[in-house]
Amino acid sequence: MAEETTPPTGTVDKSLVLDDLDEKFEAFQAFRKSDSTVAESILDALGAEDDVDRDIVLELSAPRPLGHPDRFPHAHALAVRALEVLDRNGARGVHVSGLGPLGPVAAYLIQQVAHFVVRSYQASVVDAMLWLYARREANAALDDPARRMLARARIHMVRLAPGFKRSPLGIPTFLLGGAVISTLAQILVTAASSALDSPWTRTVATVAVGLLIAAAAWIILRGAAVARRRIRLTTGPPMEALWETIGRAGHPPTDQARAIAFIAVILTFIPWVLVPLGLAVAWLID
Repeated sequence: MAEETTPPTGTVDKSLVLDDLDEKFEAFQAFRKSDSTVAESILDALGAEDDVDRDIVLELSAPRPLGHPDRFPHAHALAVRALEVLDRNGARGVHVSGLGPLGPVAAYLIQQVAHFVVRSYQASVVDAMLWLYARREANAALDDPARRMLARARIHMVRLAPGFKRSPLGIPTFLLGGAVISTLAQILVTAASSALDSPWTRTVATVAVGLLIAAAAWIILRGAAVARRRIRLTTGPPMEALWETIGRAGHPPTDQARAIAFIAVILTFIPWVLVPLGLAVAWLID
């Protein structure tokens, strides 16, 4: 009877799924620029069917945690500096002309909208940087110098995160739930009750509400525009540079200015429906 032999100590079992994946990933990286036919056959073998699937394989097969490790420290420092500058200047110095004594009030309200957009964006970027650093650190080899760079950058972001993730509202929190809001709500309820007394008061109330909605839409639109311009000026190129040096990480987060502006545009159409309807009801209700 033949003796059963065992593989020598230290040999690698080539039947492992990990080895098969490594072989396909290495082949894909080797041929994706030089031989598209072979690269396509590898993609087919991995189950890739469309452009998104190909991007997935490209990101999975990236051999290093950082695309440009020699430039990463500089890109990280620049991104943090950009966040600092944006935090200080994102909603500062808003001016409104042509409104007379209402100009400072409008400027303050526009500034609050800009504060909200800027600080919401800062929070999303800080979270994205922190988690991206942590994930790339985790998939870096223990002896890879990039692992130490990523660990330092991650520690920086953990320390900085609370300062960049403050309340997105520029109005002090205690005012939102305090006597100021309660007093305003009581005044509005009293005014609404008195507005039901006659067609004339209902007409005035309808027009006033329409004007308030139009003014709110204008303020929101201006605030979103200010925030978007300053976000793009301050952090746009630095964040693109950081994501480029990291490599195979998609795109940096975007701000909410476009979505907020879309809401403002919708609000601008409401008075055109609300005011005529309200006027008709005001004179037909009796």
